[in-house]
Amino acid sequence: MKKIQNYEAKIGIIGLGYVGLPFSIEIAKAGYEVFGLDIDQSKIIRLLASDSYIGDVNWSDLDKVIKNGKFNPTSDFSIIKELDAVIICVPTPLTKSREPDMSYIISTVEQIKKYMHKGLLIILESTTYPGTTEELIENELAKMEYRVGEDYFLCFSPERIDPGNKQYNIKNIPKVIGGTTSKCTELGAALYNNVIDKLVTVSSPKVAEMSKLLENTFRSINIAFINEMAMLCDRLGIDIWETIEAASSNPFGYMRFTPGPGIGGHCIPIDPMYLSWKAKDSNFNSRFIELAQEVNKNMPSYVLNKVGEALNNVNKIISSSKILILGMVYKPDVDDLRESPSLEIYELLQKNGALVQFNDPYAKKIIDQEGNHILSIDLNYNDLMRYDCILLLTNHESYNYNEIVKNANLIIDTRNAFKGINNSKIIKIGAPLL
Repeated sequence: MKKIQNYEAKIGIIGLGYVGLPFSIEIAKAGYEVFGLDIDQSKIIRLLASDSYIGDVNWSDLDKVIKNGKFNPTSDFSIIKELDAVIICVPTPLTKSREPDMSYIISTVEQIKKYMHKGLLIILESTTYPGTTEELIENELAKMEYRVGEDYFLCFSPERIDPGNKQYNIKNIPKVIGGTTSKCTELGAALYNNVIDKLVTVSSPKVAEMSKLLENTFRSINIAFINEMAMLCDRLGIDIWETIEAASSNPFGYMRFTPGPGIGGHCIPIDPMYLSWKAKDSNFNSRFIELAQEVNKNMPSYVLNKVGEALNNVNKIISSSKILILGMVYKPDVDDLRESPSLEIYELLQKNGALVQFNDPYAKKIIDQEGNHILSIDLNYNDLMRYDCILLLTNHESYNYNEIVKNANLIIDTRNAFKGINNSKIIKIGAPLL
């Protein structure tokens, strides 16, 4: 506790991805000596040269903590022997059968066990099902006769990060933390209180684990609802976007969600499936979760049908049509392609015979299902007239929407990016053809 309070504790972050790297830098900026651990040696080399591979990481922040020795990237896990705290930020994807893949956490725990010592504070940040902290960490260390709350200290604190958000960042987003014992919570909270503006302590790791899944399942279900309403409005000849604006005028009882081409990123498509899997394990059928996943997964097919309908309206078909996709990442102004629905839409268009190219200022290339590397083309607004259809999937701020309308023959807008521009060549999802 004294080491934490005096900023003398040595902190290890395992996993230097979208969560671990920004958090490492934030802890180092607070004044702690941080050791960033990752098995990918190429990441270590880049970081030691102050070269970030994460868009949200400020170069000057990284360079400063590297040069002042507060942030030390390494692939040598034996450093754990010298650490006071270890924070686990490894991926938790889904298997091909859509079940939780715990392999990264399991392999991380194996490394910790090799260099385990008394007094170590361990905090798991990776999003996972309720009970993971107990099952995969506490139970494993108990086999080595380490007593939680006495020999070492264990907490769960779900990562909360919103890539590309210019208002909320790691420091000012409230952080939930729950320890296995009161001493565990006290120590974990003491560390995080010196880094994060606001901390929310809960009674156990299970509550903290569940809180993360509740947040993202809530979003998944509400996105699915508004996506279904978009398809219904399309069928009824109503504009969903105008309808949303009207409903949003209500100062109570309504929360604004907007439709889109599908769900992407590491959280919304994946986290609800962790909860659904755990529910089934407890003989509970989570119908809302399953239905939301079904609706959201259907959006790329809906977009494909919308493209076909719009092309038919100008006496063309998808097959052999030249289509330019604008935006491949899952949300505006980030470099994250994980689970992006644009990737599936690209494949669907190709399978239906379209001649597809894409532009994305944040994704210079994608890898298709055959393993081919497809490069982003340069965006020349004067060349847009060469395409039969422009398909806007990600509404980046850098796009000049007036120039797109001026030069395009036909536009499919899945994000209401052309709001305020009245032109018959713009076709929106969730709205009838003009």
